[in-house]
Amino acid sequence: MTPEEFANAADVSRETMERLRAMDAVFLDWSAKHNLVARSTIEDRWHRHYLDSAQLVPLLPDGIERIVDLGSGAGFPGLVLAACLTEKKVCVTLIESTGKKADFLKAAGEAMGIDSLKVLPMRIESVKLPKPPDVITARALARLDKLLGYGAGIQGQNTKYFLLKGQDVGPELTEAAKSWHMEVIRHQSRTDPKGPGAGTILEIGNLVRAQQ
Repeated sequence: MTPEEFANAADVSRETMERLRAMDAVFLDWSAKHNLVARSTIEDRWHRHYLDSAQLVPLLPDGIERIVDLGSGAGFPGLVLAACLTEKKVCVTLIESTGKKADFLKAAGEAMGIDSLKVLPMRIESVKLPKPPDVITARALARLDKLLGYGAGIQGQNTKYFLLKGQDVGPELTEAAKSWHMEVIRHQSRTDPKGPGAGTILEIGNLVRAQQ
């Protein structure tokens, strides 16, 4: 997929594409020296990573102000969401404990010129936020039960989760249901809707820890 094909598929503005191209330049530069993503996926990054992240945008609730991305790594989906939601003045906070990856996120954010983007170079368990996020996102970070445990420490009463997962997420949901009460909507991934690698987006709300 080319950047132009991505722009059409994701229906993003010219300004958003300028920010994403700026991110991509930093991403390629850093990827030549550090393992931000699997090298086999870099050639098809506009489909595998950028579109995979951008497909969250139309699913997000209207009127949100704050997004927190857990374990942001190479910036997917956090940096992509920040690029897509700049005009809506959504503040995106990226949490990444690995120093080199946090440095990359800061460098990419500066290149993109997004003032509302924040990078917290710390473990998720240590994060204290002034206000709870409206949305929590994560991609390829941990099993669902552990992810929800991370999020529970920073979520608010109305926080929703949008988690990029593989197709075979059923066992993770079964496991998580032992510890959490939640409302779940499963969205099929646009980037890989069929086959063994097909993806699922979990939309989770009303998360409450179950009584033990």
